[in-house]
Amino acid sequence: MSDLVKEFNDYRSKMNEKLLNDNNKIVKRIFNLDTNAYMEGALDVKTKELLGLVASAVLRCDDCIKYHLETSYKQGITKEEMMEAMGIATLVGGTIVIPHLRRAYEFWEALENQE
Repeated sequence: MSDLVKEFNDYRSKMNEKLLNDNNKIVKRIFNLDTNAYMEGALDVKTKELLGLVASAVLRCDDCIKYHLETSYKQGITKEEMMEAMGIATLVGGTIVIPHLRRAYEFWEALENQE
């Protein structure tokens, strides 16, 4: 696994475990709501992940972008599909999204290179 991907996943796992072990009912419910929102429903998981990716880019959340990139990658979304979605995110979010687009592209390459 690429260092970039491993570092992100290790930190995310460690901190999520700490947060959930803190036994805060509100935090646990938000995590549960997030998990359930991205399950198969009227929209398939791939579509929901791309929606999450676009929203995360527009909101400029690099951790969220990385999470949705990796999940999208695991769902079989192609680089072309990801870039089309990120194009929409950049259009909607404006040029301020471009630095996040750069980091997203770099992270996608790390995902591709981990195999």
